Amino acid sequence: MANRKGKSDNYRIENEKDYNAIMKKIDALMKKGEVNLTDKEAEELRILALAAQAYEKSIYTIPAPKTLEGLIELKMYERKIKQKELARLLGVGEPKLSQIMSKKRKPDVAFLKAAHKLLGIDGNVLLDFADI
Repeated sequence: MANRKGKSDNYRIENEKDYNAIMKKIDALMKKGEVNLTDKEAEELRILALAAQAYEKSIYTIPAPKTLEGLIELKMYERKIKQKELARLLGVGEPKLSQIMSKKRKPDVAFLKAAHKLLGIDGNVLLDFADI
């Protein structure tokens, strides 16, 4: 594990062994409880967590969705919403959304437009996936 001394005493995780060592340190600090940490320990915990997060993002990537349904599920996950809430946001009935998500019904232009506006999905991507 390369420990680069610097302004914020950053840690760089280069492999799984480094990651496991960092996670062990994080676990030990968290077991102390937030109120029992010194300012120095709290700052170290913050830095360790950021290093672990950066490593996780570089190693554990989620492949891009290959279907409209997968793309919509990803947006639901990112926004932490259930299908019922998504239907309400998109202005469609729950049965219609369910049928679209299970590929029993093709999305119409109104649905795609709502997905574009409310979920921020690129219109070209929607049209490619929708196959209408």
